Amino acid sequence: MNSKIIALGIIKAIAISIGIAAILFLLYEIQSVIIYLIVSLVLTLITSPFVAFLRRRLKFPNTLAVAFTMFILILTLIGLILMFVPLIVSQSQNLSLLDTNAIENNAIELADKFKIYLINHNINVGNLLNETNLTSKLNFNFIPAILNSILGTMSSFGMGLVAVLFITFFFLKDKVMFTNGIKRILPDNHEKKILNSVTKTNNMLSRYFIGLLIQLSIVFVLYLIVLLIFGVENAFIIAFLCALLNIVPYVGPLIGSVLAAILTMISNLGGDFQHDILPTTLYVLIGFWIVQLIDNNISQPIIFSKSVNSHPLEIFLITLISGFLFGITGMIIAIPFYTMLKVIAKEFFPENKIVQLITKNI
Repeated sequence: MNSKIIALGIIKAIAISIGIAAILFLLYEIQSVIIYLIVSLVLTLITSPFVAFLRRRLKFPNTLAVAFTMFILILTLIGLILMFVPLIVSQSQNLSLLDTNAIENNAIELADKFKIYLINHNINVGNLLNETNLTSKLNFNFIPAILNSILGTMSSFGMGLVAVLFITFFFLKDKVMFTNGIKRILPDNHEKKILNSVTKTNNMLSRYFIGLLIQLSIVFVLYLIVLLIFGVENAFIIAFLCALLNIVPYVGPLIGSVLAAILTMISNLGGDFQHDILPTTLYVLIGFWIVQLIDNNISQPIIFSKSVNSHPLEIFLITLISGFLFGITGMIIAIPFYTMLKVIAKEFFPENKIVQLITKNI
């Protein structure tokens, strides 16, 4: 009897393991579809307030409100593509961001100028650079990789864009139908809590993603202004890349400042290092730090405090832990995922003291 129970247990465990492996393999094979669904869900969260405004204030029928929203969204995407993509491509080519060898050659030339500057000021760091052969160890593949990834995504986004827009349309149009369908499969004793969690999460994440777009746009404009003030060439692409890095909390702005300094130096290689390249780079860094002060004290508190109702220290710790566990991807999704967990915890464990402490503002 015991041997049969053990054998059945082993068979059951093997079957479960095979089933999990099959599900993971299936998810891996359809990862593009999953990405489309996630992007569509984010767009749905962003555009839902606009649809609600059209329905409640302007008395649009649901289908017309959704169709008009999608029309505005498509026009916005077309406008961004027509405005940004040609400019990004042309400036990236001018900056040689698509050519790793050109970047490395420019970096070596920049290091040589820096070494001469140090020698002229009786600083022996130049010898150290020579001995360690630092320039040969630098790897600038991440710069063209970032840009090529962006351009590659844009260029191959044709079918994906159609799929995302199609899915988003029905997410918005049949939101009530999807909600009713979910109600049917939910256990009756937890239905109200689950639906309340979904509603609160939807509202909070809608505000978060809209706020994030506004934050990135503000940072991009401020970066661009700083670069234009100091006459940095290829200002648009540098500002675009550095603003894009702000998606990664805390670490992104730091990487963006370093990247801005490097690209500013490379863009001004024709000038004198002491009187042109170095002062311009320092001014740009100071400008970027001022932008970060504005962002950290105005934009981020509004987004984090009012959209996800979390203390800045709380956000910092969650982002840091997610970064250690899951890398850059973890840092990006940490805040939305943590917000969702908080909402669920408050609905299902409202009497827990820890849950009460971290969800008191929700």
